[in-house]
Amino acid sequence: MLTGTDLYRDIRTDASARRSLELASHLVVLQDQGLAELSAAHRAKCHVIYQSAPAGTSVAPDKDGFDVVLVGHMRAEKDPLTPMRALALLPDASRVRLIQVGGALDRAYEQAALALETQDWRGAPRYVWLRELPHDETLRRIRLAHAMVVSSVMEGGANVIIEAVTSGVPVLATRIPGNVGMLGHDYEGYFPPGDAAQLALLLERASRDAGFLQRLRQQCALRAPLFAPARERAEVGKLVAHALKPE
Repeated sequence: MLTGTDLYRDIRTDASARRSLELASHLVVLQDQGLAELSAAHRAKCHVIYQSAPAGTSVAPDKDGFDVVLVGHMRAEKDPLTPMRALALLPDASRVRLIQVGGALDRAYEQAALALETQDWRGAPRYVWLRELPHDETLRRIRLAHAMVVSSVMEGGANVIIEAVTSGVPVLATRIPGNVGMLGHDYEGYFPPGDAAQLALLLERASRDAGFLQRLRQQCALRAPLFAPARERAEVGKLVAHALKPE
């Protein structure tokens, strides 16, 4: 199973990772764009299996602000600094507030987060760092948000996208293969990786343009059937049946 850095980094540079592809009788990627990373011979033995999450319901968010949740431990692949930089580029009167869930795996990220925590705009914080939370509480925070941001520079198939989409929460995501495979080529909520200025524009538009936000919500809803538990069970069953089929 190729889930992230193995698919988008290791098999390009690591001989043992490439050898694993040769030895495997079956391969799995978590979204359809992952197939493009494989040779024709490896694609022939690869299955696309989207992970799933039970459908949930978003909680009516606070109408006075616009909370955007960012979920994941702070590390290079997740690029947490781009959303932080985007906050400084928002208008002074912006309604956007970034809610960060996850620990800092690097001192530089911790220092950046601590510095942002002490800043405020119009007498209120624009950045809230909740540190590590249990899964249930993290899911509650996703459902409380107006939107989710996924700023990763590398993703195999982000589970947080699944949890947002199946909860009716629209996603603002980097245009990278792993996210496009989850949200579709024509999704309107993408921004270039590492581009804080474009993310700031996207955040402000989502916070001010109700029609745009509703369109993102509708586009996400069209992808939600991909992340249904029944579909994942069926695809895993097909994989097992295929693996056990006599040569």
